[in-house]
Amino acid sequence: MIIRGGENIYPREIEEFLYTHPDVRDVQVVGVPSEKYGEEVVAYIQLKNGNQNPPTQDDFHGFCDKKIAFHKIPRYFFFVDEYPTTASGKIQKYKLRDQAIEELQRQTAAAIKTA
Repeated sequence: MIIRGGENIYPREIEEFLYTHPDVRDVQVVGVPSEKYGEEVVAYIQLKNGNQNPPTQDDFHGFCDKKIAFHKIPRYFFFVDEYPTTASGKIQKYKLRDQAIEELQRQTAAAIKTA
């Protein structure tokens, strides 16, 4: 569960919604630390192959706008070819979170201790 500004957000709910986009092959949603909100929503998306005009972050923001609650719309979208997995093939979401912290330079927010 992601807690953004006191609101409980379930990653699976956002993933199920993003699966309805015609260009999405797979999606994983994680929370990344935020000094202002506690956590922000990040979506890692694998796009379907063969698309001549791949969608952008703005396209996905527009796709989500007015269809899901504002606080549930991912703040950041990252496009990946594969996810970090265990030997048995399970996706390691904690590694996606760590990767987002690095890419967004949220080390300071990540160091804040919460309850």
